[in-house]
Amino acid sequence: MAREVLDLLDPSERGFYLDGTVGGGGHARAILDACADCRVLAVDRDPEALAEARETLAPYRSRVRFLAERFDRAPRDPEARDRGLDGALLDLGVSSHQLDADERGFTFRRGAPLDMRMGPGAKSDARTLLVEASEAELARIFRDYGEEPRARRLAREVVKRRSTERLSTSDDLVAALSVVLGRAPSVKEKARIFQALRIAVNEEMEALEAGLPAIRDVMNGGAVLVVIAYHSLEDRAVKNAFREWSRACVCPVESPVCTCRGEPLGETLTRKVMRPSDEEVARNPRARSARLRAWRRAA
Repeated sequence: MAREVLDLLDPSERGFYLDGTVGGGGHARAILDACADCRVLAVDRDPEALAEARETLAPYRSRVRFLAERFDRAPRDPEARDRGLDGALLDLGVSSHQLDADERGFTFRRGAPLDMRMGPGAKSDARTLLVEASEAELARIFRDYGEEPRARRLAREVVKRRSTERLSTSDDLVAALSVVLGRAPSVKEKARIFQALRIAVNEEMEALEAGLPAIRDVMNGGAVLVVIAYHSLEDRAVKNAFREWSRACVCPVESPVCTCRGEPLGETLTRKVMRPSDEEVARNPRARSARLRAWRRAA
């Protein structure tokens, strides 16, 4: 959805933009191509993604700076804090590079290791989480992050299996899910469980919930924040945040008196979520679930 991103960000001369999930560098390159002397802070927690982005953005090296970090920590960057951002982009979820690298463990292809770490800062990999988390915690992860209706039964089966068997590959987790279902799981059913584990391993919802207001607070007046989400949990968090920031009164509901002077922090630019076109999905099937929302800070 590069065209939609550029139309919303509308990069300007001498602007300073954040690409908080730079990945291979495609969006950052589009921003840099759109203006002659704007600059980009290119952030990613994945060292392999940053290496790829450095190659992609080599022709723009004087106008881009790289930061190996989670996007929720990018606002701590001195330049972002002191100069302020003129626009920001978060393209959430797992990248094509991560999905295609079986050894990274983001896929449920046969024999893939249960890793799923997006970067070295993750507290544990998926295998360790499955082996060490309590049954209650596993059930919460499968329920909240995978919206799995059989979360408790699956958690119980994982705990049962780990006492006598190794849980180290995708096959082991799929086998546990097969027992709970009483049949081979569908692709959608496997995807829900692997998504849940990935979100937990990388603390993706924690990063999003902390990152949205942190980025907002270093945005200059008129700056636009664009977020592309890929599942309902992310999209709901973005939608709720943008709606809250666009209210005339943003005081906490328990506050007896309005102290914010009744001025919204900004406005939501996307009344309805934006989806990729049929043509884009045909070119890139992985974009099918993309949901784009945008918000502009008040001047």
